[in-house]
Amino acid sequence: MRATVHVFLKPGVLDVQGKAVENALHGLGWSGVSDVRVGKILEFDLAGVDSGAAEAEVRRMCETLLANTVIEGYRIELS
Repeated sequence: MRATVHVFLKPGVLDVQGKAVENALHGLGWSGVSDVRVGKILEFDLAGVDSGAAEAEVRRMCETLLANTVIEGYRIELS
């Protein structure tokens, strides 16, 4: 089973990297861009688990290591 985890800063948390990207885009002529947020995507395979167990396992991974849940949220996709 393939897992994709999207990790992103929670609303209200200052995204310094996103602001830098936004300013660079403005400098390159894309002045209509606003509220840029930068996140990360992690993809990996899970062996020998059904979808319910896989989601629970990936959720534990996110809560333990993949996301800093104080300032980040995450979304899990399984395929």
